[in-house]
Amino acid sequence: MILHGNQRGGAKDLALHLMKDENETVQVVDVRGFISQDLMGALNESYAMSRATKCRQHVFSLSLNPPKGESVSDQDFLDAAELAEERLGLSKQPRIIVFHEKYGSDGQLRKHAHAVWSRIDTKSSSGRMKAVQLSYTKRKLVDVGRELYIRHGWRMPHGFIDPKRRDPKNFTLAEWQQAKRQGRDAKTLKAMFQERWAISDSVGGFAHALEEQGFILAKGDRRGLVAVDYKGEVYSISRWVGVKTKAVREKLGEPDALPSVQQAHAKAAAKVAKRLRELCDQQHAKAKRFDAVFARRADNQDKTRHHSQAQLDAWLYRRAQQEEAERQARIRKGILGFIDRLTGYRRKIEQRNAQERATAHARDLLEKQRLAEEFERQSANRAQAQERRQRDLSASIDELAADIAWLHKPSEIEQAHGHTDRQPNTYTPHSRDEPEPEP
Repeated sequence: MILHGNQRGGAKDLALHLMKDENETVQVVDVRGFISQDLMGALNESYAMSRATKCRQHVFSLSLNPPKGESVSDQDFLDAAELAEERLGLSKQPRIIVFHEKYGSDGQLRKHAHAVWSRIDTKSSSGRMKAVQLSYTKRKLVDVGRELYIRHGWRMPHGFIDPKRRDPKNFTLAEWQQAKRQGRDAKTLKAMFQERWAISDSVGGFAHALEEQGFILAKGDRRGLVAVDYKGEVYSISRWVGVKTKAVREKLGEPDALPSVQQAHAKAAAKVAKRLRELCDQQHAKAKRFDAVFARRADNQDKTRHHSQAQLDAWLYRRAQQEEAERQARIRKGILGFIDRLTGYRRKIEQRNAQERATAHARDLLEKQRLAEEFERQSANRAQAQERRQRDLSASIDELAADIAWLHKPSEIEQAHGHTDRQPNTYTPHSRDEPEPEP
């Protein structure tokens, strides 16, 4: 069921729209929480309550459109409205539900529904009337619509497929590692099977929809339909979709043309292994790029070090020359200088100059040492960063190689049937799937 809603004002315009005579029939089936029991009076009542607040969009209007060609009862519409108001947080708010019937372009009489809630909360715990905050309404309504398609077994439009559940063959290294750490969530996995079932109308379409998620549709040992993942785990279609085996056969037919469980496992594992080899190649290429980057940084740092040392030497030389000139200026010449010699004042000046000269020399050596130590620290940090990066890349490459080897390890099913053509490996994955939930 397609649900489209938005918050709005204009009580009178909305009431006139809902009561349009272009519909073959207009039926107000529920007025809840209002004093007035007619549609125009109830919406005007909502507007009057909103005047006590700063809210301008005082109602939330929702249209409920059934799937084309499906028979939807009045109770189905009411149940859908109840589910929507629960998810939106409007369960305690005044509500109106209206049924419309009109002829479509195909000449068939089609029923749809509208639900309107007042957003003004008159029973707030603060004692003041305020509007109910509505957030992420579009996303919530899409989730409700998806759930209704699955619940009623209607064929789901592709637009309802969760975009977050992307093709697993395009996973990144981080996504692969996270998936191994966390495993699959049984609730999410069941929803995925139900979505793929809802959008498919043939065995080919269902097989393709499952393959997009990394599962291969196969023929089970008891002639039932199963899905197999890259680990060799087998999932009963009827159990994970939540329908009877008879319904599966009626929709998809007999599984004679499908691959066996062993063949499906090999195919699923090969797809994942191919992607892991691509990631491994990317890690090798990244390692080469990092080596080049660190070499370039080391060369630039050496050039910077030589340049900085040359600049420091030049600056220290100029300062030393200036300070020496100032010291020499203290020594007087001529008659005054002769008097300084006789009185011993010159000897004191020379001793002071010698002491300052030694102090300045030690200071200059310390500044040179600090600069050298700073570059040594930077060089050590760069070497540590390079070693850490190389170690991480090496660990990623080793882990990917182990995963690829594990994917070629014969599963318990293959061993039981004697299919052990692939080389065994003792590597085990970091996580396993959740147990299958009961339907």
